[in-house]
Amino acid sequence: MASDSPIASRKVVVHLRATGDAPILKQAKFKIAGTDKFSKVIDFLRRQLHRETLFVYVNSAFSPSPDELVNDLYDNFGFDGKLVVNYACSMAWG
Repeated sequence: MASDSPIASRKVVVHLRATGDAPILKQAKFKIAGTDKFSKVIDFLRRQLHRETLFVYVNSAFSPSPDELVNDLYDNFGFDGKLVVNYACSMAWG
């Protein structure tokens, strides 16, 4: 049986930052369940920006796999109580 621990059910604050020529979102911060996959963040951005091709990075450094859990990314790369996600319409970082 899966336990319902506070860590498993916590929400993670995601801060979205536009990079390069990407349009800026009206709402740059939102909460997402930590048990959700990163693909949910990518899909949200694609819907908001009306773009099929989008480059998404964590901490301006790397592009995580869509199968990564938001909790895992936050635990390893989050700071100041949030996970910073940069997005761009063209490749910004290698």
